[in-house]
Amino acid sequence: MQPAGNLFAYPAASKLIGLEPGEPPRFWVTIDTEEDFDWAAPFARTGYRLDSVPALAECQSYFERAGVRPIYLVDWPIVTDDRAVDILGAATADGRCEIGAQLHPWVTPPHEEEVGERNSYTGNLPVALQRAKMTALRDGIRDRFGVTPLVYRAGRYGIGPETAAMLAELGFRCDTSVRSGFDYRAGHGPDYRDAPLLPWWVSTGQGDVLEVPVTTVFGGLFGRAGSRLYHRLARQGTHIGAALARLGLVERIALTPEGIPAERACLAIDIALAQRIPVLNFSFHSPSLQPGNTPYVRCDADLDRFYRWWDVVLGHLALRGVESTTAAETLAMAERKVDKG
Repeated sequence: MQPAGNLFAYPAASKLIGLEPGEPPRFWVTIDTEEDFDWAAPFARTGYRLDSVPALAECQSYFERAGVRPIYLVDWPIVTDDRAVDILGAATADGRCEIGAQLHPWVTPPHEEEVGERNSYTGNLPVALQRAKMTALRDGIRDRFGVTPLVYRAGRYGIGPETAAMLAELGFRCDTSVRSGFDYRAGHGPDYRDAPLLPWWVSTGQGDVLEVPVTTVFGGLFGRAGSRLYHRLARQGTHIGAALARLGLVERIALTPEGIPAERACLAIDIALAQRIPVLNFSFHSPSLQPGNTPYVRCDADLDRFYRWWDVVLGHLALRGVESTTAAETLAMAERKVDKG
């Protein structure tokens, strides 16, 4: 395995985990399962709501009907909510979904740091406090849902140089915090512009952690080669990226129903398959399951379009022969590749 030591030390291309000849690609659905809060307001430890929690039941039913086992990456407020435990705990016990962890540091004990934008990225906190929050969340999931989480995502994708070692120490086997093609430095966050799209192993003194990046591709005339142009121009204003896409030059497309039209997501799927990505990593936020919580679902019509998005995208995946997978199956796949190598 690649002796990288941390998630920012990207491996050589030969160490990335790609598809073997004849091996089919897979996809999984990760859900940032979290409290409802005003995304435009300052971060706060209190004042959030959990009104969208009951909507998890319909979400789970939808994916069950589609033959998909979603991965709910639950944060601390969700762990403490009895309704969430009832809905997701039963589905987890029956093998109909998986439970992982998502760490929002501003609402996760112990509460020792000053709340603000910089500290909303867990990787910016003192190492001991990072470990304490990660431990509290892991133990809360174990005690409330009856499972030891294998998958971790840092809220706001905010990992640090020590994250991989702490994850391995705490028994996590997989991280999915790296959001390839995004740059969060303006808000004191990580820079993922050069992050690979294919998974890779990170070796630490505590064990090995599999990184499965959130899937984002670049389309348009320049394709992947245009990513540098996109980032250079996007720094000049929020509308530059949209202008580049309209001109057909370069377009950044994330695999998410939040802000990405279904037809563009289908194009992104085709691009990802051409790049032989073994696991297409879809994601969205659970508050989008109820109108009024996120910019993406403001009314009942938006919610209907949200589920119709999945109808279209899952249909396209089926057409392309891409079946759903789970974290456990993905880990087994990655381990087999290491054994064969």
